[in-house]
Amino acid sequence: MNCREAQHYLPGYMDGAVLARRRAHLRRHLDSCASCRRELERYRILASHLAKVEPIVPPADLAMRIRVETSRKRSWWSMPGQMWDRAVLITQNILKPLAFPATGGVLAAIAIFLFVTQGMLVGLTVSAGADDLPLNLVQPAELESLAPFPITDIDDGRANAGALLLEATVDAQGQVVYYKILSGPTNAALERQIDQVLLFSRFRPQSEFGRPMGGGRVLLNFSEVRVRG
Repeated sequence: MNCREAQHYLPGYMDGAVLARRRAHLRRHLDSCASCRRELERYRILASHLAKVEPIVPPADLAMRIRVETSRKRSWWSMPGQMWDRAVLITQNILKPLAFPATGGVLAAIAIFLFVTQGMLVGLTVSAGADDLPLNLVQPAELESLAPFPITDIDDGRANAGALLLEATVDAQGQVVYYKILSGPTNAALERQIDQVLLFSRFRPQSEFGRPMGGGRVLLNFSEVRVRG
């Protein structure tokens, strides 16, 4: 976690509104970053000062003044509102008899357009080269290159193998912003290894209509084989 992400979660960290996994990452970042610790201290001082501010008592006649002012505004706008409602009603009465013929004409135009387009496209073939990309509207996020760091100690107690399956969420810049372990062991040492691998790996973000979008998810599977003689 960098300083920008940490400062985004500092107010929630004070109020206890940060998830346990993210709170642990934030705590480790605060242990090593003096700047973020100073920013957290500023939030604490601000909260302490706000707690000492005395509430302002509203005037006793505030509700009456609001009702009087509201009635004045309502009377001012009542006549234009009535004129507008009457104009809308007259327009609806004029256009309602023409609505069905107009709708029928639009539907007929759409049907003719589809018929002509289908006739023009019949018999045409489209070939794609070996290097052409599929023209899907939505492209899912993908792993481009995995960092060359080993992940060890994922043996789950079986005799010869261990497995780890996790789901990583990628933002629009191809950076992992969150991950969760779907199956496999969970401990602090393993999480540090996963953080290092995901930090130096490259991901292609999810795209919609060619534009990178956040929220794409990638499944990663790690396995460890041990031979015991």
